[in-house]
Amino acid sequence: MTPALENLFAYCAGYGASDVHLSVDEPPRFRVQGRLSPRPEFEALDARAVDDIAMELGLSTLPLGCPDGTERVRKTLIRDGAIDGAVTAPDGQRYRFNLFRQQDRTAVALRRLDGTFRSVSELGLPRNVVDFCQERDGLVIVTGPTGSGKSTTLATLVDSINSTRECFIVTVEDPIEFLHPSKIALVNQRQVGRDARSFNDALVEAMRQDPDVILVGEIRDLDTVRTALRAAETGHLVFTTLHAGDCPGAVERLISMFPADEQNSARRQLAMVLRGIVAQHLAPSVDGRRRHAVTEVMVNTTGVANLIATGRTSQLPSAIETGGNVGMHPIEDSLAELVSSGAIEERVAYALARSPETLQRRLYGENA
Repeated sequence: MTPALENLFAYCAGYGASDVHLSVDEPPRFRVQGRLSPRPEFEALDARAVDDIAMELGLSTLPLGCPDGTERVRKTLIRDGAIDGAVTAPDGQRYRFNLFRQQDRTAVALRRLDGTFRSVSELGLPRNVVDFCQERDGLVIVTGPTGSGKSTTLATLVDSINSTRECFIVTVEDPIEFLHPSKIALVNQRQVGRDARSFNDALVEAMRQDPDVILVGEIRDLDTVRTALRAAETGHLVFTTLHAGDCPGAVERLISMFPADEQNSARRQLAMVLRGIVAQHLAPSVDGRRRHAVTEVMVNTTGVANLIATGRTSQLPSAIETGGNVGMHPIEDSLAELVSSGAIEERVAYALARSPETLQRRLYGENA
C-alpha cells in the first residue's frame, strides 16, 4: 500500500472520520459527525495523485493474479463510470470505496467501516430487532437513506445468527464490507464482480448451495427482487437492504420495481414471505459529537399482511402505531424518546418525523 493511501487511512481512523472524499485540485475532505470539511494538514491533490490512489484501490476488486490489472481497472472505470469495492488498511480497519468519473476526471469516496460487531443495544436499535434472527424462513428488510447504518445493522444481525445457530450463511455483497469468520454457523461470503457476475446470479447459485440464511447486500434490480422473494418462499431466511425513508415506503419501493401488470401478484407474494422491516436514520446529537439511531419497526402480522396484499399501504402507519404489543413502533416513538432524554434537538426530530402531529402528541400528550 502506497504511503499516500496509508496516510489517508491513518488520519481517517485517528481523526474519527466516517468518510473521505478525494477530488482533483481539492484537498481531501473528511466527514466527522456528518460534517464534511478539509483539513489543513493536507494539500490539494492533482489529477495524477487522485488517479494513482484510485488505481491502487481498484486493483483490490480484481481476481488475484489478474494480468494488466491497472489497465483493466482504468478501462472499467471509463466504460462504467464507477467501481465499488472494499479494502483492508494496514491497521486492519476495513474501508468501502467508490471510484467514479466526474467531468472526465477521477474521484474517490471512502467510508470507514466499523470492524467490530456490536449488539443491537449498542447500536441504539430496539432489542426485539434480533427476534428476526430466529425466523426459519422469509424476508427481512433493513431500509433507510444512504449512510444511515443499514450495513452495520445487517452485520450485527448476521453475527447474532453466526454466534447462536448451527446453520449455513451465504452473503452476496458488493463489496464485502464486514468479514464474518465462522463461529457456530458456517459463513461463506461472495463479492459481486469478483466471486459472482451479479447479485441475481449469486443469489440463484446460493439457492443450490444448501444455505439456511442468505444476505443480499442490496436489492438493485427486478431480477434480484424476484429471486429473493422466491428464496424466502422456498425455506430460506433472506436479509437485504433497500433505500426508502420508512417501512411503508420500503413496501411501495419494492412493489414499484415490478411491471404494473405484475404488482398485484407481487403484493400477495410479499405479504406471504415478509417477516419484518427495520427503517433507520441517524440523527446528530445535541453536542454534535455523535449520531443516534432513529428507528421504525414493522412486523408482518396478519393485519399488516392483509394491508400489503390488498394494496392499502397508506394504512400501514396506523397499523405500526397500534402494534406495540408485537414489537412495532413508528419513527415518532423513537424520535420522542431521543428528544425526551436530551439526546437530540426537537427541531431535528420534527425534520425526520413522518407525522409531526404524532410526534407532538408523543412529546406533549394527547391534548397538545
